[in-house]
Amino acid sequence: MAEAMARPQQRRAWRGTLRIGAVAAALLISGCQTMIPRGTPPVAAPTPVPTATPTPGAITPGLPQDLERHRVALLVPMTGPNAGVGVSIANAASLALLDTGGKTIRITTYDTATGAVAAAQRAVADGNGVILGPLLAEDVRAVAPVARAKGVPLISFSNDTGVAGNGTYVLGFSPVQSIQRVVGYARSKGMTRFAGLVPNGVYGQRSANALLRAVESAGGQVVSMQNFDRSQTSISAAITKMSQASAYEAVLIADSGTFAAQAVPLLRRHGGAGARVLGTELWNTEGGLAGKPAMQGAWFASVSDGLYGQLAAKYRARYGRAPYRLASLGYDSVLLVTRIARDWKIGERFPTALLDDKGGFAGIDGAFRFGKDGVADRMLEVQQIDPTGFTTVSPAPKTFGK
Repeated sequence: MAEAMARPQQRRAWRGTLRIGAVAAALLISGCQTMIPRGTPPVAAPTPVPTATPTPGAITPGLPQDLERHRVALLVPMTGPNAGVGVSIANAASLALLDTGGKTIRITTYDTATGAVAAAQRAVADGNGVILGPLLAEDVRAVAPVARAKGVPLISFSNDTGVAGNGTYVLGFSPVQSIQRVVGYARSKGMTRFAGLVPNGVYGQRSANALLRAVESAGGQVVSMQNFDRSQTSISAAITKMSQASAYEAVLIADSGTFAAQAVPLLRRHGGAGARVLGTELWNTEGGLAGKPAMQGAWFASVSDGLYGQLAAKYRARYGRAPYRLASLGYDSVLLVTRIARDWKIGERFPTALLDDKGGFAGIDGAFRFGKDGVADRMLEVQQIDPTGFTTVSPAPKTFGK
């Protein structure tokens, strides 16, 4: 789940070299001294207001093209069941625009809840040069052909790597990378025999494949892989089958932490008494896991919450409520486009070649870079669930590997 955290700089200053540290923190520290505790759950979804308070440089469809700023579309759900997340992303994007002064880009928000394709059609008709969003994978698939036909790239907030490529980029947090990181850490601690509990569906399939590849790459062995459909009967049956396999030292539960907390006691009673429990990036949003005894000592890999805590504090001060965790994607996507806008001439197409920076970009959620597949490759830390919260047991790498 973020992109460039720094103010726009000359191309030579950032191409091929990370500028994280002070540059990344500068925009957030101003007016933001109070940190929201890690894992603080968001409040109930705010009542969406389609006509939100205008941000500096924001415009509405139909207005004349700005000759000094690039038009950027933000496609998120502002109404409907996912409005809470969409509003958080849009508000965070507004904060990013304020932090950068809004001198190079102007943002128009389009509500995908009323129809993602229609929203995209309006966005390209209005002359937007790049689209930030959508949030949901199905919306990305529907919108991509509309944008591609006009040569407009998508920097989506989805975590489904299957939608990436051919002008579509995935900025969301990938379970594949999270699994690779936590498996690598477990292997470094001497664990060689792994098991997996994965839900039916696309997320489960990708998690299962990621576990198999990660364990093989690390020189370990997957001794059992079981699917379930999120019912108590199904998970019990899956764990029973797993108990019939060879002993395992670590087990990945590729589902929410809340669901994992229900499954772990069964694991302990049926063959997994001493196994280390591993999770995915989903667990980073569930601060309440620290209070669940069954989850003590579990590991998962995720982005760091350090700078996000500052963004959350600033967000709460301005909007009177805590943001959803994915708000960082809105903030960082705006900062990335703002930075690239330094080399994006008015009236020309968005320079997607500038996204291919091997040194990476700095963001609220740590450093990242886009791979050839269009997926944001992130540097993740491994966290352990303790009685008082999440403890970092393996910090994120400082630089990308080759």
